[in-house]
Amino acid sequence: MSAPLDGIVVADFSRVLAGPLATMTLADLGARVIKVERPGTGDDTRAWGPPYAASGITTYFESANRGKESVTLDLTDPADVARAHELIARSDVVIENFRPGLFAKLGFEWEALSAVHPRLVSVSVSGFGLGAGAELPGYDFVAQAVGGLMHITGDADGDAMKAGVALVDVLTGKDAVIGILAALRRRERTGRGSRIEVNLLSSLQAALVNQVSAHLGAGAEPGRLGNRHPSIAPYESLRCADAPIAVACGNDAQFARMTRELGRPELADDDRFLRNPDRVAHRDALVAELESALAHDTAAAWADRLNRIGVAAGVVNSIGDGIALADRLGLEPVWEAVGVDGRRSRQIRSPLTWTPEIPVSAAAPPLLGEHDAQVRAWLDADG
Repeated sequence: MSAPLDGIVVADFSRVLAGPLATMTLADLGARVIKVERPGTGDDTRAWGPPYAASGITTYFESANRGKESVTLDLTDPADVARAHELIARSDVVIENFRPGLFAKLGFEWEALSAVHPRLVSVSVSGFGLGAGAELPGYDFVAQAVGGLMHITGDADGDAMKAGVALVDVLTGKDAVIGILAALRRRERTGRGSRIEVNLLSSLQAALVNQVSAHLGAGAEPGRLGNRHPSIAPYESLRCADAPIAVACGNDAQFARMTRELGRPELADDDRFLRNPDRVAHRDALVAELESALAHDTAAAWADRLNRIGVAAGVVNSIGDGIALADRLGLEPVWEAVGVDGRRSRQIRSPLTWTPEIPVSAAAPPLLGEHDAQVRAWLDADG
């Protein structure tokens, strides 16, 4: 079975995370992705270390660049600018995250590109859009702050906190992929390409889902609740004999099963805890009762017991523990990508599983300019 994007060529002028993550996903789906990098330095994340992989490449760069070819082009050099135009002419998709307006100033205006290449899908990734926010520098951490995510993350009596990963970049990259796939499908019907714009702030706000809906629909201003859910209880971390456990009780029936397993069935009939809104209103009293019962066994033991009765629960794992869990569950979480020189890169696999199985690129993230000779020769050749 061929990969879904076999034959699609992507000119990747993006760097750091959102754009490169999008193009790596396209590579996983079978597209040929040619990553254009600055001579000498390349993608910013090549310098974002430690830690470093065995190859000497930063693990940050490796996280978003497998399956790609790297060519270095100096976009102040007319000869390399001509090569960049030729690359775009031979591509189905071009993606960039230059400071808004700069890609056009370099000679790659959408209107001009579209006039010459009407089937081109062009994607622009920015921090705050191409209007009044165009001059604002766009980094994930700042987007988490100004977009409201930090305001609802952390303990109620503590400081606002960012997520433990560049979550907004990840969300924006996935939004870019959605737009690209939709644009390619539309092109099949119309023969015309599209221009797509994504930005960190909009992707974050769309991902706030129930929290932003509470503000828009009910005038609420959600705040920090630590590990608690604003609308469900118990849906939080609870202390056991040795460590906390994460418990997600999604309905009243699950809560009743949980109380029976804890040896406290009377809690399900308590007027304070009878229905979910009651439990939310009396959360502190509920937590005290549950933690009193949970104190009689370990977090791992309770997780096992609760999962067996259909109540979602889990210990708080490290990243390594989480990978080990996925492996035990048969999810095959780790790929080993291999470079042409034999270097190996351990990678988290694509989250997509296909039936029948499709071939997936196993190429290691490229060295800077690793494919200069062949890509330049291809671009310089006629047709």
